[in-house]
Amino acid sequence: MNKKILLLFLFICSSLTFAQLKKISLSDAVLQQNKLFKADRLTGFQWIPNTSNYVYYTENWTKIVTASSKNATVKELISLSDLNMSLGTKLKSFFGLEWIDASNFLIADQGKYYSFSIVSKTGKLMNELPENAENQLFDSSKFQVAFTEKNNLYFINKNKEKVAITSETNEAIVSGQFFARNEFGIDKGIFWSPKSSFIAFYQKDQTEVADYPILDINETPGKLVSIKYPMIGQKSEKPRVGIYNIETKQTVFIKPRNNADDYMTNLSWSPDEKYILLAELNRGQNDMCLNVYDAVTGKFVRTILNETNDAWVEPEHDAYFPSSKSNNFIWFSEKDGFQNLYYYSIEGKFIKQLTANKFPAREILGTNTSGTEIYFKATGENGTNMLVYKVDLNGKQTLITKDLGTHSVSISSDGNWILDEYSNHDTPSKSLLYDKNLKSKLLLESKNKYEGYQLGTATVKTIKSADGITDLFTRLIKPSNFDETKKYAVLVYVYGGPHAQMITNSYLDGANLWMYWMAEQGYLVFTVDNRGSDNRGFAFESVIHGRLGVNEMEDQMKGVEYLKSLPYVDSNRLAVHGWSFGGFMTTSLMLRKPDVFKVGVAGGPVTDWKYYEIMYGERYMDTPTENQKGFDEASSLNYVKNLQGKLLLIHGTSDDVVVMQNNFALIKKFVEAEKQVDFFAYPMHKHNVLGKDRVHLMTKVLNYVIDNNK
Repeated sequence: MNKKILLLFLFICSSLTFAQLKKISLSDAVLQQNKLFKADRLTGFQWIPNTSNYVYYTENWTKIVTASSKNATVKELISLSDLNMSLGTKLKSFFGLEWIDASNFLIADQGKYYSFSIVSKTGKLMNELPENAENQLFDSSKFQVAFTEKNNLYFINKNKEKVAITSETNEAIVSGQFFARNEFGIDKGIFWSPKSSFIAFYQKDQTEVADYPILDINETPGKLVSIKYPMIGQKSEKPRVGIYNIETKQTVFIKPRNNADDYMTNLSWSPDEKYILLAELNRGQNDMCLNVYDAVTGKFVRTILNETNDAWVEPEHDAYFPSSKSNNFIWFSEKDGFQNLYYYSIEGKFIKQLTANKFPAREILGTNTSGTEIYFKATGENGTNMLVYKVDLNGKQTLITKDLGTHSVSISSDGNWILDEYSNHDTPSKSLLYDKNLKSKLLLESKNKYEGYQLGTATVKTIKSADGITDLFTRLIKPSNFDETKKYAVLVYVYGGPHAQMITNSYLDGANLWMYWMAEQGYLVFTVDNRGSDNRGFAFESVIHGRLGVNEMEDQMKGVEYLKSLPYVDSNRLAVHGWSFGGFMTTSLMLRKPDVFKVGVAGGPVTDWKYYEIMYGERYMDTPTENQKGFDEASSLNYVKNLQGKLLLIHGTSDDVVVMQNNFALIKKFVEAEKQVDFFAYPMHKHNVLGKDRVHLMTKVLNYVIDNNK
């Protein structure tokens, strides 16, 4: 066969192979990334308490299988149909199952909680909650449960009696729910003590917080629903912590020690139940004290540590007690520039800095039985990874996870076994079991669910930030039929704000599948994690303080500079899209760098930080009284006359995170400046447009880019 015929043959074969590949629809790209295309994992994995055995779910959460860590032989434990037959329930899945002990688990069906024995294969009704109960939390025995109804807190005791802990008639005084709008790592408002003698709870007084109107169009006529929304520089909620004594049926309260609207966060109980630890943070968020209180009286005992910073102090983790037999605890702190672990006694003695890494620790996962080895997540030296380490109380640190990537780990109750599930750029998912000697056994390796589909490729690399020193991670997605001799339009996807990272060492590199769909339409899709984003340390993040958008945009411009250096990029056809902080970035780039992007689509954008909430906003911008220059500089409203490209603004009409006033105020300014823009509302959607309507959203966004970026 001569060379020409061989080349023709290879071309025909490759063309036929390419033609046989299936295309991913935009609908599937939006809805199926975590369903049809989700990598195989040990779904719902849990360790059975006080054993080396584990369970996970198969057949769409309708069957529990179990195995021993020692041999990993899998066998069926129980099916959902058998459970329903035993309990007389109509459960659709095992989702939400909690283990009580090695032989029994707890499962709920429409407010009824059942215990079930895996030994006798029988169960019984444990508790039944009122129909409107929310925020339910069981104690460690699973016999008592605390919950809220509207703004008040209750619990059901061992005698199955409903007991009112609070009885506030003022609905603005809310007990047992999160406060500070979920900032500072707060995700709940109820805290059982270790031995179930007390219930601590958050209480917030929102009486002076402004009411904000949300239009409900589902009624005729439409109805205004008021939410409490504390805007920057205005009246905030007043917090306190209640401690209910189960035996005496009395509640004592802890108030902030300085100002009534300071923050009380990161509540934890000492193992002996004598003390509560609270991080108290001034409203300016630059001065934090970790305080100890007497659990019986609520009286202040001592301050263990104090941290201040000119930018901000942000406690996100409660004190962690590695041993149930000791009141010594671990505290997370960024005081040396990276979040590290510090060991203290409750008497206030600093014992040891356990880690001194130049990368952030993110979460404590568990300990060994004696509490002498602590397992924790951290990025490692490359900020796109999420690895797992252990450190002992002498500060000896060991890397557990041997492969780079994004790891999710579960530690057995005796600390001797570790389930590690991870993915990286080349690996959809692997599930490994480690023993105490860190020898691993492969339990499951997922096949590539995208095999047989047309899918482009992503490249992750670094560029220098605008300071000329700092490395920034970038991701460039190319179509499957990429031709470097052609010129491609580019969609820049941006978030850019704190507490978020767009580029990770995971399968698809942290990208949404719709980005790969967009690439198949003949686009390049580009992202850069600018300074201010997550997992790179305090200095990297805090450059945004007081001047939101400034350094972030300069770094995005370095991304544009890199794009323009590529011979296959059409620098006249650049578009930008982002949501929330990314919406703020999109409007800022379109208006403050008006000659760069031809098209922009901004979803749920903050357009003026004075319209945003106190807890997040004042951390990064202070208040208008303190930083009017910074607010004026960051406000998109002040740059509307600069608009050159096509701009689409989108907002959910029930958005209670970035309220719609942001977009309306910007549109009003555009009208006054006689500038034409496009606007689309998603009625009754909150901050994120979810469910099947998200397909409509992404169709709207991407068609707008394609149609206007020719």
